[in-house]
Amino acid sequence: LKAVILIGGPQKGTRFRPLSFEVPKPLFPVAGVPMVQHHIEACAKVPGMKEILLMGFYQPNEALSRFLVSAQQEFKVPIRYLQEYAALGTGGGIYHFRDQILSGGAEAFFVLNADVCSEFPLQEMLEFRQQHGDMHSFVILGTTANRTQALNYGCIVANADTQEVQHYVEKPSTFVSEIINCGIYLFTPAIFQHIGEVFQRNQQELELEESSNGWQRAEVIRLEQDVFTALAGSGKLYVYKTDGFWSQIKSAGSAIYASRLYLNQYSKSHPERLAQNKPGGPVIRGNVYIHPTASIDSTAVLGPNVSIGEGVTVGAGVRVRESIVLHGASLHDHTCVLNTIVGWDSTIGRWARVEGTPSDPNPNDPYAKIDSETLFRDGRLTPSITILGCSVTIPAEVVILNSIVLPHKELSRSYKNQIIL
Repeated sequence: LKAVILIGGPQKGTRFRPLSFEVPKPLFPVAGVPMVQHHIEACAKVPGMKEILLMGFYQPNEALSRFLVSAQQEFKVPIRYLQEYAALGTGGGIYHFRDQILSGGAEAFFVLNADVCSEFPLQEMLEFRQQHGDMHSFVILGTTANRTQALNYGCIVANADTQEVQHYVEKPSTFVSEIINCGIYLFTPAIFQHIGEVFQRNQQELELEESSNGWQRAEVIRLEQDVFTALAGSGKLYVYKTDGFWSQIKSAGSAIYASRLYLNQYSKSHPERLAQNKPGGPVIRGNVYIHPTASIDSTAVLGPNVSIGEGVTVGAGVRVRESIVLHGASLHDHTCVLNTIVGWDSTIGRWARVEGTPSDPNPNDPYAKIDSETLFRDGRLTPSITILGCSVTIPAEVVILNSIVLPHKELSRSYKNQIIL
């Protein structure tokens, strides 16, 4: 068994700005650890996992290399990064590196998109494939969305008895099914034959067009639109439906929601990562992650859903809720931080209030997903969580509401519903 984690590249993650300026999005900390570490941990737990490959077109930089070395040591599985020469799409990348994936005689491999958070029921997908399909069939992880939100995802129509996928449509314009694609797949080497057919078809179409830069475009292959749509109804593709949590992490606001889902899971999987109320320590409400190097005043109140990064300083009487505070940030006495991501090395002055509007799914609808909202609606900034880029300084006694502050800004007054460039 192997696993491939698709981490994309710098041109994506635009919705994740200004946070993606400082660190590749897959390394952004969610619930205290890099986003992609949750994927690696889940893959490493599957018995027989021989290698984990990260695939994308980020330039391999120091942060990425350091992360890979520490993850290999922690999870005791070989982890490598394969860099694409261009954005090849979700199918083009794995086709381009098919020799690397199949080396060592891989019988099956998982493909996971890095920008999702999930319980990753990988073992269950393996067992499901043994029960339902044959050993050459492919499995998509699916979950249930509500009818209106399903249109924003890949929709799967499956046979109710066998769970065979009969019809697949990526982001349909009208309602197709409430079962949506979670971006987590289990493939066998046979998938490359199907991707190869798409590649050949692309090449033939390009020869007809005779465009000058055709060589590159034939290799851009999307698993969802190009491969699954064709495979549906062929008896080779099955869907395993999960009732566990799942969410996309497209915008920075969805990182706070993903953090909540992972922190909830920690009570079962990593209780040692959750802060406890101790005499002389801060007041902890609900699930809170605090990095061991953070210094927190005993009169501070944290939680629920708070993640405090390394080297963070939290002063007296500070209130933090539904927020991520990244490493090196400093919250001075009596600040209030709600629904906010506080960037690296940022400073919030005394008695300041920094607040955003949560973009959470409807809590009364068990199948609601987070909306990947646009930044603007009707020419105005949509109220969403507040984001401070790195090294932002907020003065004492001001209020920052629903705003996005780009890195290295020193604010002098209060702001509301603004992007501060």
